[in-house]
Amino acid sequence: MTKAMPATAHPSPTLSVIGAGLGRTGTLSLHAALERLGFSPCEHMTNCFAHPERFGLWLEAARRKRAGEAIDWRPLFASYRATVDWPGAYFRRELIAAHPEANVILTVREPERWYESARKTIYAASQARTASSSARLLYGLLGWLKPDAARGFRTVQETVWEGTLGGKFEDRAAAIRLFEEHNHEVAATVAPERLLVFDVKQGWEPLCNFLDVPVPTGEPFPHVNDAADFSRRQRDQYVAIGRALLPAFGAAAAGAAVALALDLSLRRGKPSARD
Repeated sequence: MTKAMPATAHPSPTLSVIGAGLGRTGTLSLHAALERLGFSPCEHMTNCFAHPERFGLWLEAARRKRAGEAIDWRPLFASYRATVDWPGAYFRRELIAAHPEANVILTVREPERWYESARKTIYAASQARTASSSARLLYGLLGWLKPDAARGFRTVQETVWEGTLGGKFEDRAAAIRLFEEHNHEVAATVAPERLLVFDVKQGWEPLCNFLDVPVPTGEPFPHVNDAADFSRRQRDQYVAIGRALLPAFGAAAAGAAVALALDLSLRRGKPSARD
């Protein structure tokens, strides 16, 4: 069981917005909106994969959380103004307690739709890495060639599937219960003046009012990372893996990466219209 956060945690002096909502609740749309409003840079799992050196810092934070040790948030959030999605959502208690002046945003979604979206996107992508011997070999080679990538996959496993969801995601009822408990806990424990419970379909107004910033004139609220966007990005990622492996392991490994991308797309089926 995770120990309580020590009172000696070290806050980041720049972090002013903490996203407590789980992935697949519009977090990438919120990420884009926050950066448009000036809360940049903003952390998100996609940002970690774009800057994979960050995974080592998150893994150290996870180790300290498990050990009940103080977490120094300054290396992770040097100059960062916001964090949303995982890995940060796994640390919502620690981040909220360490940054008492920060605003907290809980992105929400109908639980059944959240589960289906997560199952078809981020869970399918994680499972694909171990779904066959060729996939295990491919990702093993990638982890050997690029240690930051291996740390990224480990971060996802530790903070999402094991840390937040307790290894229970395949049990639909249990996963939905954990999702609902997470949201209820945030709503019940964060002071109302610090908290915005937010559905991204609500658009700019509640977000801007909460953060006390002007509403962008004539700009639609960003809606990104629906299931179709996610599928395209996953295919691009597999192609990039093939290119990374090509110099060291030749056309066979590159071809395996492309085949894995096609297989994942076919098994996922037709994407839904919302993230």
